Amino acid sequence: MTVDVSPITTWARRESLSSQVVRVLSDRIKQDEYPRGSKLPTEKALMEELGVSRTVVREAVANLRASGLVSIQHGIGVFVREDAGVTPFRLGDADMMQAGNMVKGLELRIGIESEAAALAAERWTQADLKAMTTACDIMDEAVKHSTRDTLADFEFHCAVAAASHNEHFSGIFNYLGETLMPRMRRTTHAVDDKTLSTHLARVNKEHRAILSAIEARDADAARAAMRAHLIASKDRTLAKMRQDG
Repeated sequence: MTVDVSPITTWARRESLSSQVVRVLSDRIKQDEYPRGSKLPTEKALMEELGVSRTVVREAVANLRASGLVSIQHGIGVFVREDAGVTPFRLGDADMMQAGNMVKGLELRIGIESEAAALAAERWTQADLKAMTTACDIMDEAVKHSTRDTLADFEFHCAVAAASHNEHFSGIFNYLGETLMPRMRRTTHAVDDKTLSTHLARVNKEHRAILSAIEARDADAARAAMRAHLIASKDRTLAKMRQDG
C-alpha cells in the first residue's frame, strides 16, 4: 500500500499542515515503509518531498516524538522507535473504581511486588531500611489514633520497590499505586474508627513480616511474605464485595 506523497499544499485544509505531515509519516511507520529502528529522511528531504517549510516538519516530528513513534538523536537524525505503534499499558481510573478490577489490580501487584521484595532483601541499604521502618512506625501511630490516611501503607510499598534498586519496579508500583489509592481512601472513610484500627493493625503486622524478612536478607521469605500480604488484601477486597453485594 502506498502513501500519497503529493505536496501538502494541494491537500484539503481541514487540518493544519503539521497535522497532515504527522498523518503521512505515521502511516508510513505503521505500513513499515519506515521500519522500526530506521532513520527518517532528513528535514530537507521531507520539505522538498511534501512541499512544506522547515517549521512544519519540525512541528510534525515533535508531535511524533510526543506520541512515542520516533526518537531524536541530536546531531544524527530522527529514528523510528523500536516500540513504535505498541499500545502503552494503562489502567483507566474509572475502570479501577470497580471492585472487580481492584481484585485484578491486586493480582497484578502480587506478581510484581513479590519479586521486588525478594530483590529488596538482596540489595537494601541502610537508607532503604530506614524508609521501610519509618513507614511501619507511622502506620503504628495511625492504628493508635485511627488516622484515616492510607499514605503510610502506600509509602511502605514504595520503599520496598525502591529497595529493589530497579527503577522499573518503582515506576510500575507508583503508577499502580496512584491508580488504586483513590478507591483505597474511599474504603477507609466508609468504616468506623474501631474497624479501621483493626484493619490497619492487621495490614501493618503483614508489613512487619515483610520488613523482617527483607532485613534478614532472606529473599525467599520476603517474596513469600509480600505474596501472603497481597493475597490477604485480595481476600479482604473479595469479602467486602460480597458484603456490599
